[in-house]
Amino acid sequence: MKKSTILFSTLFLGIVLVSSCTNDSSADLSGIDDLDEVTYTNTVKSIIDNNCISCHAATPINGAPMSLTTYENVKEAVQNRGLLDRISRAQGEPGMMPNGGTRLPQAVIDQVFAWSAQGLNQ
Repeated sequence: MKKSTILFSTLFLGIVLVSSCTNDSSADLSGIDDLDEVTYTNTVKSIIDNNCISCHAATPINGAPMSLTTYENVKEAVQNRGLLDRISRAQGEPGMMPNGGTRLPQAVIDQVFAWSAQGLNQ
């Protein structure tokens, strides 16, 4: 076989294989809805544990007004205590959380907002 025939055959086969791996829509992908849902358990709890619990512990310290150790605590803070506003404030703005720390990355803040918009699911 000629080199050009082998090269052409290999290229043709590659194009056929790549073009056959498509989806008509995102609905064709299995589990896509599960990946998009942000819940307290799969996302928000670790954000709170990693950024808030040092002050908002079971017994709050450093002037923190409430605990954020449970789903109910965090849900209450979002609904009635301005948690979304506090984590969204600019670095150094009074009342910005975490207090005295670095503002959370916007992608992390967006996850908490998504949780709220999706119904504060546990």
